[in-house]
Amino acid sequence: MINMNEETFYEGGPAKSDLIINLLAGITILGLPFTFAAIVRALWLRYKITNKRISIDGGWFGKNKTQLSLNKIEEIRSIPRGFGSYGDMVLILNDGSKVEMKSLPLFREKQQFIETNMIKKSQIQNLKVVEGFATKS
Repeated sequence: MINMNEETFYEGGPAKSDLIINLLAGITILGLPFTFAAIVRALWLRYKITNKRISIDGGWFGKNKTQLSLNKIEEIRSIPRGFGSYGDMVLILNDGSKVEMKSLPLFREKQQFIETNMIKKSQIQNLKVVEGFATKS
């Protein structure tokens, strides 16, 4: 269910060049596991990035569904793959858990969009002064 003021930035699957590169690697026996993983990603992995949340549908037959709010993200780490045409991104959440997004096309643009829309801790004003376990008003 999409909120009225929620705008979709990206909706789609992994990069097509990920599949092409890994199909070429499948010519060798060592590349077969990577080829199989790329085929599974191409068939069943879908991303949806909005200005409020990220939804990831993946796993075998797309049965695993993950949704997270952008304000739960503390840090984003990314690395280019496929000669820079796509990349992997790891979202580190406030509670220390990590969410991986593999083979994102134009991943730098998506990272910049997520960073501009997530609420950083420095922007939230602390209304109470905390001293130990007690709070002062």
